[in-house]
Amino acid sequence: MNKKIPTKIYLNEEEMPRYWYNLRADMKEKHDPFLHPATLKPCTAEDLYPVFCKELVKQELNQTNPYIEIPEGIREFYEMYRPSPLVRAYFLEKALGTPAEIYYKFEGNNTSGSHKLNSAVAQAYYAKKEGLTSLTTETGAGQWGTALSMACAFYGLDLSVYMVKVSSEQKPHRKEVMRTYGAKVIPSPSTTTEAGRKILAEHPDTGGSLGCAISEAIEVALGTPNCRYVLGSVLDHVALHQSVIGLESKIAMDKYGIAPDIVIGCAGGGSNLAGLIAPFMGERIKGKNNIRFIAVEPASCPSLTRGKYVYDFGDTGRTTPLIRMYTLGCGFMPSANHAGGLRYHGMSPIISKLYHDGYLEARAVEQTSVFAAAETFARTEGILPAPESSHAIRVAIDEALKCKESGEKKVILFGLTGTGYFDMTAYKAFNDKKMSDYIPTDEDLEQGFASILDIPQNK
Repeated sequence: MNKKIPTKIYLNEEEMPRYWYNLRADMKEKHDPFLHPATLKPCTAEDLYPVFCKELVKQELNQTNPYIEIPEGIREFYEMYRPSPLVRAYFLEKALGTPAEIYYKFEGNNTSGSHKLNSAVAQAYYAKKEGLTSLTTETGAGQWGTALSMACAFYGLDLSVYMVKVSSEQKPHRKEVMRTYGAKVIPSPSTTTEAGRKILAEHPDTGGSLGCAISEAIEVALGTPNCRYVLGSVLDHVALHQSVIGLESKIAMDKYGIAPDIVIGCAGGGSNLAGLIAPFMGERIKGKNNIRFIAVEPASCPSLTRGKYVYDFGDTGRTTPLIRMYTLGCGFMPSANHAGGLRYHGMSPIISKLYHDGYLEARAVEQTSVFAAAETFARTEGILPAPESSHAIRVAIDEALKCKESGEKKVILFGLTGTGYFDMTAYKAFNDKKMSDYIPTDEDLEQGFASILDIPQNK
């Protein structure tokens, strides 16, 4: 290779992918289908139409087509902020004294501040095309709600966002961005839905969870004419839309003859991780590389590292289809002192299956070490990272330091999913040395596991 690797590798618009990559189509073993909770039989498209847009249902159930064309209308929106840069972290490498090459794919260069816009615009586009007038959704740390607010404003759709209560309290300015784009923001659990009232009756002091917020959003969607629910993570069609992250990363790396040895992403519901690893994992499955893939989750919500691989509901109110995934149980309530997102009880069925089959490693990290890594990154690379992204930064630093000890030169790629400028309450807690680590006990986890259905498929 003769080309000098620049600090930032930019692609031009002509190099931006014209197709999403459907990793599921190339998996040797597909993940198990959704089950209808009443019949325990695989869900049909007709079962999903009352909740999701028809085109999204089609994408969700597609396990045969590796490539799905990105409509021109979505590509035009993408061109406002894509392609995003692939960055060589030269200053971080120098600070660590490591022989490793560290790269990150930066998804924070849009107003939502995260990768979430990649799927938000696609879902809003299909909703508008179907003739819908409104959408409902949930949001944890707020990135998804912000992204969908932007997309709905662009396409002229009304939006109701159920935001996890503790996040809405920690991030009032994130709510104002959503409201600026026209969204109605409701802290969850709330008294506006039957699901919310039930959760509050059982857990009056809860700070909420994504599972709670999903229940409320689905309830409103089902009871509102010409409305559908949209989800920002977990499901296959969301992972499909996020594959632009990995596709652009691979195009940029191939351009300069770079081959990653390790690919690292944070994991809450799993959408950004699935998108980042997609084309690299597709080649790994075909025997074309031997890349290590590492999913990084919070120790306070350890669905992969301590969860069970079973069928479970995707929401606390038990309104979704049953999903075979790694889960802490739909009744699991994450610690209120957890900073940022990634507080979902389950994991993407694609990520869960890859982990179960040994294609993927998983690490659980404590939040004080995560914010220490965020501080190092901010001081060396000049970007204040989102707490979620900082989970990946933590493990990227750890792997780079292992290279320092061994003298091995490895190429590390991680996903910088967004910026942390709305997370200053958490940064303040860290700077004031008031941030604490919470790791659930086995007894805590058993309370969540008790909510998992006792059905034949889980035996």
